[in-house]
Amino acid sequence: MKTKQNSSLKSYNTFAIEAKAMQFIEIEDVSELVSIFDYEQRPEKFFLIGGGSNLLFTKDFDGSVIKLNNKGIDLFFETDEHVILRVQAGEIWDDFVNYCVENNLYGVENLSLIPGTVGAAPVQNIGAYGVELKDILYSCTVFDTETSNFQTFTNEECEFGYRWSMFKKSENLGRYIITSVQFILSKQADFKLDYGNLQDEISKFEEVSLKSVRQAVIQVRQSKLPDPTELPNAGSFFKNPTISTAKFQELKASTPNLIGYPQQADTMKLAAGQLIDLCGLKSYKLGNAAVHDRQALVLISNGLATGQDILNLAKHVQARVFEKFCINLEPEVNIL
Repeated sequence: MKTKQNSSLKSYNTFAIEAKAMQFIEIEDVSELVSIFDYEQRPEKFFLIGGGSNLLFTKDFDGSVIKLNNKGIDLFFETDEHVILRVQAGEIWDDFVNYCVENNLYGVENLSLIPGTVGAAPVQNIGAYGVELKDILYSCTVFDTETSNFQTFTNEECEFGYRWSMFKKSENLGRYIITSVQFILSKQADFKLDYGNLQDEISKFEEVSLKSVRQAVIQVRQSKLPDPTELPNAGSFFKNPTISTAKFQELKASTPNLIGYPQQADTMKLAAGQLIDLCGLKSYKLGNAAVHDRQALVLISNGLATGQDILNLAKHVQARVFEKFCINLEPEVNIL
């Protein structure tokens, strides 16, 4: 266990925001969580950080920031058609995806190049190109900070929804620390290529394979999303909103090119990036923050922006979209 006081968090968030934690704790062995949350000395206020790719710090954090660095990918169970892998929470998500591709395991390739760690992925139910984490999660093991016990939740118990899980419920915030995730993957090909422009990209390859699908996803993402090491950002800043089919048809009458994807219960999911673009906000700048010129769903910093600068821009975008479409954009990024 490594502990630092009054520690800078700039290198631990992809917006590269300068903020400090009163205490920063890094652990390699999850058993150390038991001592950290001992009833006699447990931190009054704490926050778990993964890859820092879904965070916006608007101020210093007056508590303990905990980062899991536990690593490992192990075979948990195997049949003729599937394998279940146990992956430690500190593993880099894309390293895990690459591991699956290299070992001919299908199901996670569409989630290539998503930043962050494995432990953070279930909280947000990450997704891309027609695949969500819930499609491949078998179970996850957690540390309960209230009882200091380890327990396992099944896929159903995680209550997954769009960018949602039971870990985001108000009564559960900060209670559970995911220490490992068990994924069920197929030994047989079952590609999902009909989402967005992925089909167009994969058609450029000689054959459809795990490696070509992964490469196609990477190329599509890189063509739209800026590298946070070159241009600080947190990826998609807003969730894609869901509205009623009736409201969609009403908006479609005045905006014929509006994109919508049918959902359950007579609803449609809209593309938040398109809504922002239709408000004329692509490339819009506010101080040291801006809307990305290729993907309006991404807010960027010129390297000098504060967390408040980014937040001010986000609020401006929300106001413009509501003014034009009467739709509330909800942040996907966690704002602290």
